[in-house]
Amino acid sequence: MDGDKFELRLAQGAEDLRLAQNLRYEVFVQELGGDGDMVDHARRLEADRFDPFFDHLMLLDHSRGGNPCVGVYRVMREDQAAEAGQFYCDDEYDLSRLKNGPFKLLELGRSCLHPDYRGGLALIHLWNGLAAYVEDHGIDLLFGVASFHGTDAAAFAEPLSLLHHRYLAPEDIRVRARADHFQRMDLIEEARLDRVSAARAIPALIKGYLKMGGVVGEGAYIDRPFNTTDICLLMNVKQISEKQRGLYAKGARR
Repeated sequence: MDGDKFELRLAQGAEDLRLAQNLRYEVFVQELGGDGDMVDHARRLEADRFDPFFDHLMLLDHSRGGNPCVGVYRVMREDQAAEAGQFYCDDEYDLSRLKNGPFKLLELGRSCLHPDYRGGLALIHLWNGLAAYVEDHGIDLLFGVASFHGTDAAAFAEPLSLLHHRYLAPEDIRVRARADHFQRMDLIEEARLDRVSAARAIPALIKGYLKMGGVVGEGAYIDRPFNTTDICLLMNVKQISEKQRGLYAKGARR
């Protein structure tokens, strides 16, 4: 797809937010079967109480009919989390190691692309915008939940085990899933793991973070209302290699 058709910017008001929430409805509710207290089925909006406190990075294609928002990233700095009373991830993971550490934090969430824009330039454009945002705000560490579709952890035993054995975060940033919905990730011993099959089953977004040096917290979180098995991904910006940084930040200042 022609990258010149894309506009990348932060949401600028209620109408922009509505467009982002409509795309989220199409992906998280209509496609993946999620739900929530603030989901508006009549208006086709996926919303929650945190939306007013996040910045919403939007990718728009004005050449298509209907909703021009084809990609979205929700990002929250520490000062915004203070206004909200918490980070979104606080409900799923104990973040005390991050909050008490030396890092300037940025939470990522609700990342999604319209099905017609997957596998092309759209995700790269969103990451470009994210790279610029990180640079502008002096962010040290990115974190947020990413999901497997469904709540039967046994169906994801191979990829969850691979993530635990090969990508577990170091102790100083190793957040842990809350006990009420905690799911062990080491479901298969590493010696018995088919790493090729396990890697193939990891969602593309998670693979992208891993390629840039991302690591995962301890345990998955079973989110039944949203019909997902969540993991917490973390990425220390300063530890991204130069080669990886080039992929991540290519064109960030366009």
